Amino acid sequence: MFSRKNRRPRSPELVQAWELLDAGDVLGALRQLRTAPDGLPLGEVALVVGRAAQTAGFDDLRQAATALAAHPAQAQALYDFGYACVERGLSHLAVPALREVLRHNPDALVVVRELVSAYEDEGRHREAVELLTRHEGTLADWPDRYLLAYNAVMAGDLTLAHRQHGLLSEPDDPQWLPARDRQRRMLERATAAAPASPLDAGDLRGWQYVIGGTVLGTLSPHGYDAGMTGRYAFLQDTPGQCLRGLLRLRVLLEAAEVRPRSVSLLPDRGSRILGLAAAEVLGLPAEPFAAGREDTVVVAYDLNDLAAEHPAVVDQLFGRATGQVLHEHASCWTDAPAVTADSVTLLHQAVVAPWGEQLRQGADGGLERGPADDRPEAVIAEEIVRADPAPETGDDSAPADPDETFAAFVTAVRGNWLRGDRAGLRSTGPVASSRFF
Repeated sequence: MFSRKNRRPRSPELVQAWELLDAGDVLGALRQLRTAPDGLPLGEVALVVGRAAQTAGFDDLRQAATALAAHPAQAQALYDFGYACVERGLSHLAVPALREVLRHNPDALVVVRELVSAYEDEGRHREAVELLTRHEGTLADWPDRYLLAYNAVMAGDLTLAHRQHGLLSEPDDPQWLPARDRQRRMLERATAAAPASPLDAGDLRGWQYVIGGTVLGTLSPHGYDAGMTGRYAFLQDTPGQCLRGLLRLRVLLEAAEVRPRSVSLLPDRGSRILGLAAAEVLGLPAEPFAAGREDTVVVAYDLNDLAAEHPAVVDQLFGRATGQVLHEHASCWTDAPAVTADSVTLLHQAVVAPWGEQLRQGADGGLERGPADDRPEAVIAEEIVRADPAPETGDDSAPADPDETFAAFVTAVRGNWLRGDRAGLRSTGPVASSRFF
């Protein structure tokens, strides 16, 4: 057990976290640790983490933190703490501990692999590449060289990724075959996209296609050159934005020469509303979703909403039926869905659907949430079809994105679109955006 009387951190940042734990705010304490500077005494960090883990009921992490607090220089204690942090989703806390182990044991590949895992969780792919490159002479193909190629893609270094992937031997363990095939498809998509897209640090559409096979329909016009690079933070969605997404979907299908015969309606309310509107826009019949149906457009408003209500249906979308296109309107980039859509209208961090409890100005001038729109789904869908699809004006920081530019990109990549499974994304890739929640 942790005693507040005898075992307290001394660093000011950790004292603040400790005081948040005194107040019962475990999440606040962990947020304080995330924003704390590097170089804090690991034994003191372990005190805070151990107490938070004890409150949260994470016994494995509590034990590892207790051991590290008692022996902050011991390699095994440092490794066990780092491992437990990665397992509990606290990879940012694992990094300094695992780095310290490597400082004294630079050739320990088991530690290298765990540190790479922590870097990946944090989106620090360039650091993972640098670490693996330093050990290239001793890397096993599986998983080490594979991880080097993967992190090179996610860091935007396609030259290195192609070279390392080309050096991979056939895996002895068949569990690696799906990962190898996904990585091969990523590199094939990069080759297809390169003539039509710069694939630089600001090319959100290009990299979304490379890393997940998703064709991104629209870019946020807000704060493009001030940290957002085409993604939304908080968005109050509109019928017009929904219609614009469906019109982009129509351009996508035409440019890709994909000819669906129906629109499939997923079972959650938001997806049914948008699916009915999509059927009107695309001139196709709408029918309830059925797993394995071919030559259909499956329309989701937000796949995370679908997963919350119908997880079994999401599982059925992982594989791909012939001619099936999965379109998601609003996709969360900070909490990626379990399956990756083939077409996405926009990337958001938080969204309120047009029929949701949107913020509005109250009678006292402050903000309040209005009631959800409980009208019949067909009525709201018809409102979407009649809406104005003109793009938002924004702040003039985003690049021009006319239908012609979008169609040219689709034409370039259509030869290898709609291939493979729809595995969920573990990373946002080489294009960074600011996070606000």
